Parts: sequence; C-alpha cells; structure tokens
Amino acid sequence: LPQRLASLAVAAQEETWQSRQQLQAQRQEMARLQEELSRARQDGERWASALQRAQREALEREATRGAEQARQQELIRDMKGRLLELLREKDALWQKTEGIDSPVPSPVPRDPGLCARCHKDFRLLSRRYSCSRLCQGKVCHTCSVDMGKHGRCCLICYQQRHPQAT
Repeated sequence: LPQRLASLAVAAQEETWQSRQQLQAQRQEMARLQEELSRARQDGERWASALQRAQREALEREATRGAEQARQQELIRDMKGRLLELLREKDALWQKTEGIDSPVPSPVPRDPGLCARCHKDFRLLSRRYSCSRLCQGKVCHTCSVDMGKHGRCCLICYQQRHPQAT
C-alpha cells in the first residue's frame, strides 16, 4: 500500500505540475488577449476620434458650400435684375429712336453743271450720272455706286436701300 500511495502521490504531483503548467499557459494567453483588447480599444478610440473629426470637417464644408451657393444665387438674382433694367433701357431707347428717319436725299441743285452731293463741276473728265433711285439727281463718279444693270445711284439712296452697307 505504501508503494501505491507513493505512486498516487507522484501521479498527483505530476498532475498538479501539469495543471500549474496549463494554468500558467492560460494566464499567459489571458495576458496576451488583454493586451490585444487594450490595443483594440486604443484603435477604436483613434478611429472614433478620426470619424468625429471627419464628420466635423464635412459639416464645415457643407456650411461653406451652402453659404457660397447662397451668394451665387444672390449674384444670379442681381444679374437677372440688371439684365431686366438693361432690356427696359434698350426698349426705351429704341422707342425714342423709332421716329428718327434715315437721311433723306438732298434736293437736286438748280445748277445742272454741279454734282448734287459734292458740288463738283462736271467737265470733260468728270462724267455725270443720273441717280436711278429716289432723288433722280445728277452725281459724279465718286458720289455714286454702280448698281450693275440698274445703272448708278447716289450714296445716300444706296445706303437707304442697303442699310447693312453702312
């Protein structure tokens, strides 16, 4: 029996040693896991801080963008108002100038030997042309425009007939 007790005591000591080894391994594992948990908490706090900072910056950008958009809308509104003012001004000026006629050809001078526009004498080298349009005046080559097969006409009649040429 004493041998049996001794062997049981040895077995119990060995089992105790193994239990202590397992306990020590579990304590080391627990310490490692606690360290990981601590790092994970620190990371979580850093991420939460970064998220709050990003949210704050996003809110600031949105506020700035909203203010800029409001300024742009006000500028657009002002520009539209100014455009309406300018259109009214243009219409008023157009109505004032509507009654103004283009220049009327001057009456034909009484002396048939002079150009109706520049009053130059008609001589051997300065040919006389009859205006084929409104005034029927006699004009020199310089004061007339060639109308092709329709003959020549004075500059004022031509400008009245072709206002884009002025």
